[in-house]
Amino acid sequence: MKLLTFIKNGEQALGLKTDQGVLDVAKALESHPDANVPSDVMTVIEQGDPAVSALRTWAAELKDGDFYLNEDELEWGPSVTAPNKIICVGLNYRKHADETNAPYPEVPILFNKFNNTLTSHQAEIAVPKVTDELDYEVELGIVIGKEAKDVSEQEALDFVFGYTAVNDLSARDLQMKTPQWLLGKTCDDFSPVGPYLVTAEAVGDPQNLNLKTIVNGEERQNSNTSDMIFTCAEIVSYISQHMTLVPGDIILTGTPEGVVLGLPKEKRVYIQPGDTVTVEIEKLGALTNTFVEDK
Repeated sequence: MKLLTFIKNGEQALGLKTDQGVLDVAKALESHPDANVPSDVMTVIEQGDPAVSALRTWAAELKDGDFYLNEDELEWGPSVTAPNKIICVGLNYRKHADETNAPYPEVPILFNKFNNTLTSHQAEIAVPKVTDELDYEVELGIVIGKEAKDVSEQEALDFVFGYTAVNDLSARDLQMKTPQWLLGKTCDDFSPVGPYLVTAEAVGDPQNLNLKTIVNGEERQNSNTSDMIFTCAEIVSYISQHMTLVPGDIILTGTPEGVVLGLPKEKRVYIQPGDTVTVEIEKLGALTNTFVEDK
């Protein structure tokens, strides 16, 4: 199942991608009420399998109506609208570590982002005045669906609701200014997520997904999640040993080779106003943003 968020009358609304178009869940509930069907994405995540099952059954019984929308006409919202935590893993692809001349980490390198970084598919993103080195990073985002504390690697994926594509935007000059990476990772709109939140059963094995980045029509990254140093299961288990994960938490699992930072200095051309960047992950869709000048 592919869930999404769109903006309706200035507010976030839940959509469901179907063969007929994007189902406006709240509008369809007006004429086809069902108390078991949630009308916002965070409630779906929190309720998990019962909510997904109720949505699927209810949606399958709907006939044509004015509650189906044209995806091309949507104003998108973040695929996950209110995560409690955004946790990121650094240097988690072998070839990315190789291109930056970094040793493979012995344990996952963790850092965090905040909700101010959330934005959506097709949103314009201002290049902050404080950076000259804005980089892209396609990443598989894990969305937690059940409270997880001290879970084993074997059971870790049972706590995952689904997956989403994320561009972990990184201001490299700010990131490297101090030993802590936070400053270069947490400028406004530095975590576009979407376009969809895809349920785990629809994705299958998260360690066999192609992912790529395209900048102004030029392919920059092209890899597969099989190159991860720490698998999704290892990451969820490891984090849960140190903090409790709750439904809606997003875990960014690292980026593959092909980032600007990995190029020789004389070949580095960072994101500029006017650039269009698309990050795409197999089964999850393509997330596109245009960059503009900071006012």
